[in-house]
Amino acid sequence: MTARMMARVLAMAVLLILYLPIFGLLRLFGGGNFLVRSYLGWVGWLLGLRIRVMGTPVRGNALYVANHISWLDIPALGGTVPARFIAKSEIAGWSLIGWLARLGGSVFVRRQSRSETRVQANAVSVALTEGRPVVLFPEAGTGDGVTLSTFRASLFVSANEAGVAVQPVVLDYGARQAEIAWPHGAGFVSEMKRMLDRPAPVGLTLHFLPPLDGATVDRKQLASRTHGAIAKVLGLD
Repeated sequence: MTARMMARVLAMAVLLILYLPIFGLLRLFGGGNFLVRSYLGWVGWLLGLRIRVMGTPVRGNALYVANHISWLDIPALGGTVPARFIAKSEIAGWSLIGWLARLGGSVFVRRQSRSETRVQANAVSVALTEGRPVVLFPEAGTGDGVTLSTFRASLFVSANEAGVAVQPVVLDYGARQAEIAWPHGAGFVSEMKRMLDRPAPVGLTLHFLPPLDGATVDRKQLASRTHGAIAKVLGLD
């Protein structure tokens, strides 16, 4: 482990130790979400993210639909808006990472399990009515930074059922998009080390685009129109 990695990990650990007691106390009274946002914001800054926001994020009950490049996307979005994430179920079992994801209110789904589709859709629908935006990465994985995979329409069922605003969100790392992207075949640990050891700050623009009405636009159109809007900003249309 390099000195840079050690310094960043130590700083994140110290912040976590400082935040946890306050967070635990506030959770007893149903609060503490702002601390999750604050912590993720500091994590992003420590990892070199320098974020610029374009557009206006929808507040309250909403589904943010975003392209997915790197695990840096999590602190980037989570540190900017008071959102929770739809995450694959395997993450729940990743010791510290899974524990932190649960504390942050992540909704875990088994995307490959067709038998549990209805249960999972219900869980996301409930989450969409609890006052915080929910983030969906509909490519069902990280992209390569130079293409945008098809958005899976089945993942938009909950937005229809909850009737919430669906807002396309673009994560744009500019000329460094492909560099930041998670390399194909790389494991979580190796990629985490790569991000922790990056020497230079990286600029990221978050574009919050005009929202769609999940109550009136069907799931296939939601998938198609959010994909088109994000691709246009990235120059991939």
